[in-house]
Amino acid sequence: MQAEQWVTVPQGGARCRPHRAVSALLLGSAAWLLSDAVFADKFVNAYYDAQTDQLVVTMSYRGTNPDHTFSLQWGECKSSADGGANEIVADVNDSQWHDAARLDFKKTTRFSLENLSCRPAKLSLRTAPRTYYRLQIPEPIVPPQ
Repeated sequence: MQAEQWVTVPQGGARCRPHRAVSALLLGSAAWLLSDAVFADKFVNAYYDAQTDQLVVTMSYRGTNPDHTFSLQWGECKSSADGGANEIVADVNDSQWHDAARLDFKKTTRFSLENLSCRPAKLSLRTAPRTYYRLQIPEPIVPPQ
């Protein structure tokens, strides 16, 4: 039977220094390459406009131009467990999500809720990465005939 041999390497020794330098260089390069991705779209405000039956969403974003457009991708309407308002999620999508983050912009977009049948509802607006805005959407107001 052979005995195992153990070799002790002093911590912080000369053998570790090149490895640390390479690691620091790689981490710094990754941070620089991903720095534009850190600046995601953010909610400034969102509210329901009862007079127009619209969702009004103001987004701040970074890019090279002010021509970004925002759209909603609706999720599935879910009945609440307590029998209260329905629940629905909508993803707010930026048409130029890949645009380089150079300048700050802000844009307000109005979305018609005329065809939204999931009402009343607790709406969760979502944008990447993991930014949420929650609000109530009531039954539509039907004008008297």
